[in-house]
Amino acid sequence: MSAVSEVQESRLARRVDEAAADLLKRSRSVAPVDVFTRIGWIRAARVEEWRQGRHDHLHAAMSVHPDKIAAALRALRAWAERNGLEPAEAAYTAATRDRRPLRFTAAGAEAAELAHRTHWLSPALTPAQRERLAARRDKAPDITAVDPDGPWTCGGCHGAGGLQVVEDSVPLCLDCADLGHLVFLPSGDAALSRRAKQESGLSAVVVRHNRRRKRYERRGVLVEEAALERAEERCLADEDLRARRRDRDRERRAVRDVEFLDRLAAEIGRLFPGCPPGRAEEIARHAGLRGSGRVGRTAAGRDLDAEAVTLAVVASVRHLDTGYDAMLMAGVPRREARDRIRADVEATLAAWRAGP
Repeated sequence: MSAVSEVQESRLARRVDEAAADLLKRSRSVAPVDVFTRIGWIRAARVEEWRQGRHDHLHAAMSVHPDKIAAALRALRAWAERNGLEPAEAAYTAATRDRRPLRFTAAGAEAAELAHRTHWLSPALTPAQRERLAARRDKAPDITAVDPDGPWTCGGCHGAGGLQVVEDSVPLCLDCADLGHLVFLPSGDAALSRRAKQESGLSAVVVRHNRRRKRYERRGVLVEEAALERAEERCLADEDLRARRRDRDRERRAVRDVEFLDRLAAEIGRLFPGCPPGRAEEIARHAGLRGSGRVGRTAAGRDLDAEAVTLAVVASVRHLDTGYDAMLMAGVPRREARDRIRADVEATLAAWRAGP
């Protein structure tokens, strides 16, 4: 008997639909693992551990009943078929030396495994976009070495290890994993790291778990020493060229940002014709500031999605046309403050939508 009732399955379907729709808007494809992450069933760090071969199967990293996971997969397929998405089977390989296929379920039944491997693609993708997406999707991940945040013992030599590589769920030091001859290149110079990996017949990515952010973060790469020397020579040879290229790229980005801000301001004016003169440009500059993480820098904002543009306008009205900021300074809880000024915000938006 299923552990999921009809009512629970209906509620779960709504959660899955919302998560899938958001993922599709951002990347034009939807993967079950990403849906599980979005609805809070598994953290990205645990997914990374599974990719590293630290869990026998994905479900072992999830504290969710298999019947519930199966219900979510059914809901995802139903949503995808209703929206005309197209299925594509993805290859999941472990970030280990043997590149073994990753398993999703404890039993490993082919039907269940296939349901987890199936990605759902937007029908609007061009053939070239499909090829690029498939190449990224099926690319074997880099061998991963973890910089642990505490002491541990190598399962091979039983010595105290430094960097750790997991093989068959056993933690090994670099020497026991046959990676001890590699040298560590810290992150910081993207061109040097890329070329060192290209030159190296064997390499591994070094990551460390950030407890505060609950994710693994890249710390550098392990490469062959001779490969690193060749990469350094290549970088020195074209350092001036790369400097000029960076300058040109900065100029192009500046031009693109100006063009985007103009389009964003124009869209604000179209949606809110009563917006005061100059205010649309001010909202666009604030929302679209590079590196700010604001609405204008999201994928939806860059696409001038009406909802994203409206959120930018709402934020501006909340801070500049109401007493919201003063309430926060006075210690009013954020949710309560928003409730208090909601009517004022809606009235301003209604007036701006009506036009002059």
